[in-house]
This record gives sequence, structure tokens and C-alpha cells, in this order.
Amino acid sequence: MNVDKTNTVIIAGGGIGGLSLALTLHQIGVPCVVIEASREMRPLGVGINIQPNAVRELLETGFDYTELDAIGVPALEWALVGLNGKEVYSEPRGLEAGYRWPQYAVHRGQLLMLLYNKVIELLGQDAVVLGTRVTGYQKSDNGVCARLLHSDGQTSQRHGSLLIGADGIHSAIRAQMHPEQPPIHWGGAVMWRGTAQVKPLRTSSSFIGLGTHQHRMVIYPISHADADGTALVNWIAEVTVDNSDGWQQDGWFREVELDHFIHHFEHFKYDWLDVPSMLRSADCAYENPMIDRDPVSTWVDGPVALMGDAAHAMYPTGSNGASQAIVDARVIGANMLRHGLTPTALAAYDDQLCSKVSEVVLRNRGAGPFGLLNLLDERCGGVFDDIEEVLPGEERREFMARYKQAAGFAMEQLNAAAPTIAAGSKVV
Repeated sequence: MNVDKTNTVIIAGGGIGGLSLALTLHQIGVPCVVIEASREMRPLGVGINIQPNAVRELLETGFDYTELDAIGVPALEWALVGLNGKEVYSEPRGLEAGYRWPQYAVHRGQLLMLLYNKVIELLGQDAVVLGTRVTGYQKSDNGVCARLLHSDGQTSQRHGSLLIGADGIHSAIRAQMHPEQPPIHWGGAVMWRGTAQVKPLRTSSSFIGLGTHQHRMVIYPISHADADGTALVNWIAEVTVDNSDGWQQDGWFREVELDHFIHHFEHFKYDWLDVPSMLRSADCAYENPMIDRDPVSTWVDGPVALMGDAAHAMYPTGSNGASQAIVDARVIGANMLRHGLTPTALAAYDDQLCSKVSEVVLRNRGAGPFGLLNLLDERCGGVFDDIEEVLPGEERREFMARYKQAAGFAMEQLNAAAPTIAAGSKVV
């Protein structure tokens, strides 16, 4: 067994969170290495949203708007629509709403590759070790030893001052830290995701939620429009089914044919949108259950910490899973500036975010901002003539304000906040 005693911060997982952390640590002068199980980095996934709080962090990490515009489009509007196609609630987003930073709808895979290429450019090719998985850890007097499994079946160990588990919802580090944790939680919602080259709806960049909390579509563009007026539009089709027998598929994510699910949405036809037609023009369709994990009491075990989905896998109902992973990285970096490469820094990060973000995980189980559709369904079955008679405007606005506050992107608070990491800061 080979033992490498390099004294760096070891990052388990080369996803959005892990790569964001690598860039943050480089920015503050902390050596690190990313251990990634995939043998090659590929632009996998479809659309996600990056909220203004996370866009701010990406810009302060060193990215610019030209780079972000190449992988997505600034969101202009967020809208909920009932089963009859009528508007329930809408509001401007990003700069249009008064934030100092935009909200971006992006292709998840292209964001991943943007982060990866920047890590390689700034930290060097050896900064990301591919084809290797962190399977566990052992704490020591001067740090932590990560156990590694390589794609050829060989094992090794790597010593570091700290270990950060950014290894996703199936995290081996979390499993060791919390061996009694319940299994992955599935509430019964099944999602089908894909993209289609069609004309954007409502505005050039609107995020639209349509239907009820048990039967809905989410639609938004993730590219700027071409000369013909069409853009790459991300869609998510979702239904809730009986989950008493658990998830019966072999895996959590698979490609499927449209005929597998399109019948659920054949009646989603309105004068401004024909969902079946849009789905039939899709270039791909993937099925996965909407899953998360029960919150845990701490994300830290001495020199080891969890971040991103390893810490707080959450339903995508609030469009803030990837955003929170980026914020995690910056908060970890900020606490290293205060406390050095020590377990105290990780404990401070845990104190700052664990309880707060755990509340968001549970709130998203209640449909997050889509909870307005829950209320609508309870009061009128999703069909109405005058929304004010069913859900008064003040009630709708208060509902959304509470969610934004909990998720950390309330506008006044974010706009007034000092940078998480001041420019030029270095760990001494």
C-alpha cells in the first residue's frame, strides 16, 4: 500500500462543489488536490439555475460575465401557472428584480467543464486525480488520511491537513461520519428531464412552473436565442406516485423514451404552450426520482467536513442545490482565512451553515417555492378564474419572501452583504 504524505487539503469529488472549493483554496493560497471517481470529465446533465448569491461568488472567484454567458443565460422572470394555463404568480429575477448580480440558467455539464478547465489552468493538471475514489478516512494527530480506491483496483492512502467530502448524495465520507443515517429519502416524485430547441416562453428567459405539486412541468431556456428565435430549453416533467414499495429501478438515473411518460402531459395544451409538441421535439429524456437525505446534526468530524450534496442533498424545487454547493466552498474558504487549516475552521463553517441549510432541505420537501401550487391545489384543484379570489397577492408575496430568506438570497440582505472573501486575502 502506497502512502503519500503531501500536506494539502484533500477534496473528495470533482463536481460543482468540489471544483468551486479548489478554485477558492487556490485564491487564498491553500494547496489542494481533487480526487474524482470518473475516469474523464464530461459535460453531463441538463439545466440548473445559479442564484444571485452563487453568481456573486463565482465572479469573486475570478470568472466573468462572458464566461457565464457562454454556458447559460441570465434569468428575467420566475412564474407559476395553474392547470388551466393561467398565471398564479410571477416576479422578475436577478438584475431585473434589483439584485446586484443576475441569476443564471445554465447547462449543468457546461458549468462543470468551465470549473474543471479553470482548475486545470490555474492549479495544473495534477490538481485533479481522475479514476480514483475516496472510500473512507482515518484521523491522525496532524491531519487526516484518506483511503483511496483506483480504477485499476489498487488502493492507496493520501495524507492531508483536512479532508472535504464533496462526493455527492452517495458520499462514502458521510456514510463513515454518520453510519446510522437513514437510507436515501424518496417522497414519491418521479422526474423526466431533457432539452429541446424551441422558442422561449413569456420572455426570452422565463422560468415557468406549470400544474400542481403532484403533476407539473418546469420549463426554462439555458441558452441565448439563435437567429431563428429558438433557444435550448430545459424541461422537467414530474408526477408523484405511490412510494410505499420504494424505488424499484436498478439505478437512480437512466435514459428513457418519450412514450414512457408523455401520456401524463398530453392535456397540457394552451394557446401559449403545447407541452406534448415540445416534448416530442426533445433531443434527450432522462428519468430519475426526486431524492434527498435527512439532515444530520453536523457536517464535521474533526479535520473532515462535508459540503454540497454530501452535506445537504435537497429536492430541486428551489433551484438552489448547486448554488448552495458554491456558497459552501466560499464559506469554507472564509473560515480558513480566520482559523487556518484547522478543524476549528471546519467547525465554524458547520456552525454557520449546517442548521440553516438543513431547514432549506426540509422546506424543499414541502415543495419549496412551488408550495404555492400546493395551496392552489388545496383551494381550487389548480383551476381558477381570478387568482385573487383563491390566493390573494399579499399571501403569495409573503410566501415567496419567506422562502428567499431561508434559502439565503433575500435581495436586501444579499445586496448589502460584504464579500465572503475579500479580494487579495491569503491564509497565513
